[in-house]
Amino acid sequence: MKNRINIQNLVRENVKQMKPYSSARDEFEDFDTADMIFLDANENPFENGVNRYPDPQQRTVKTVLSKLKGISESQILLGNGSDEVLDLIFRAFCEPKVDNVITLPPTYGMYGVLANINAVENREVLLSEDFQPQVEQILKTVDENTKIIFLCSPNNPTGNTFSDESVVYLMQNFKGLVVIDEAYIDFSKKESWINEFDEYPNLVITQTLSKAYGMAGIRLGICYASAEIIAVLNKIKPPYNVNELTQQRALKRLLTKNKVRNEIDKILEQREKLLGKLKSISFIEEIYPTEANFILVKVDDANKRYNELISKGIVIRNRTTQPLCENCLRLTVGTTSENIKLIKALKEL
Repeated sequence: MKNRINIQNLVRENVKQMKPYSSARDEFEDFDTADMIFLDANENPFENGVNRYPDPQQRTVKTVLSKLKGISESQILLGNGSDEVLDLIFRAFCEPKVDNVITLPPTYGMYGVLANINAVENREVLLSEDFQPQVEQILKTVDENTKIIFLCSPNNPTGNTFSDESVVYLMQNFKGLVVIDEAYIDFSKKESWINEFDEYPNLVITQTLSKAYGMAGIRLGICYASAEIIAVLNKIKPPYNVNELTQQRALKRLLTKNKVRNEIDKILEQREKLLGKLKSISFIEEIYPTEANFILVKVDDANKRYNELISKGIVIRNRTTQPLCENCLRLTVGTTSENIKLIKALKEL
């Protein structure tokens, strides 16, 4: 059942009316013409590799992503990390002090932070005990000013994916945007929702090069959505939000598909080994199912165990303050040697 909604009805009025900033490189679009003399952007003319402004639309990177994902370049927006992408979504669609969004704790903390920054009410609906969306409760929490529902799947910090039935039901019955954060999708057996834009025009997907692609340091976040939604986000994004060095490194990494796949396979192999080894640790009370590159475990005393591991030179994430995560620790899957040291340290406690 296709959700028939008018995206323009969700866009903030001031964003609809605004005229976007047009940079020098936006006005001259034939960006790759090597023999042109550029005297338009007040740049330093002496070549050093980064003296020119970067392509504001990151066309070369988008061309590669378009082929990898099988969707149009007009359906891709790149940002300075996923956090910028998420912030742009707030700023384009949520009227400050009027609109609200729904998040599902325990989940990625930046949704709530960005809601606060943008003066947008964050209505929290806890996940169920098995970390699934409580769909009926979510829809009861929706009102005429609810613009976005955020779904993180695989979810951080729990590691599980959300059921297809829950996601589809929300996309069919909610008249705002459903943003699915797929930062960890490359570690999951489930397919991305990226092929569902024709069916669900209110679907927005965010991904990143920080996790499976191992490029957290370059800060490149990706938004996939309908061309209409991407056009709105392009209207308000900073003109040169992704720098030249980031574009170059991203392009180089995206072209090493087999190497990335090999690293993912190694992480998945180590994840399975860790899941097996953790069963022998006496103070671990529960090991939660995971489809990410981390494992959430419940222990006897999270604060105590966290500090003990720090004293042994191992840093993990203490999630005990998060809803439904009392005495829970989150362990990232490391290299073979790192994981051996982790298990050794845990056995010594």
